[in-house]
Amino acid sequence: MAPRRLVVGITGATGAVYGVKLLERARALGVQTHLVVTPAGVLNAHHELGLDRRALEALADQAYAPGDVGACLASGSWGSFDGAAMVIAPCSMKTLAAVALGLSDNLLTRAADVTLKERRRLVLMVRETPFNLAHLRHMTAATEMGAIVFPPLPAFYLHPGSIDEMVAESVERVLALVGAAGAAPRPWGGL
Repeated sequence: MAPRRLVVGITGATGAVYGVKLLERARALGVQTHLVVTPAGVLNAHHELGLDRRALEALADQAYAPGDVGACLASGSWGSFDGAAMVIAPCSMKTLAAVALGLSDNLLTRAADVTLKERRRLVLMVRETPFNLAHLRHMTAATEMGAIVFPPLPAFYLHPGSIDEMVAESVERVLALVGAAGAAPRPWGGL
């Protein structure tokens, strides 16, 4: 089922532009977005893009404080009727660990836990390099639970002309993964 609601998490990992572009593109496709930005996510978005919390929240249809564990996103009944999905873009290793271990200590990680328990699509755009063994084990655990680990790696075979093109292509691929109607990643046409 194509999502009509998309939960977007933005954490403190580098790559805030992925979350911003995801919100912008989802809006263009008519997908309702629900945003949770961690304090480190706000700090990083300000550093990388010059955006504050208010500017980030303006990109979403609805925004929630990370401490608001009583919000609708914390319940499995919230999105069960219209195909909700969730993307954490970017996903820090701290958030990955919390998801992998089921530590629902804030609204972002609780929403991810709910997404998994309700068997909805969860995409984690992890941002770190190199990976240590804990990172790899957490990615394995999250994958075994049904999440999709999606490091936003550029598709150089498409010959991107700018960073913006690389970001846009990764976002388009993620939107296609969650089943967003109208998502149009560029296919490989062969040599």
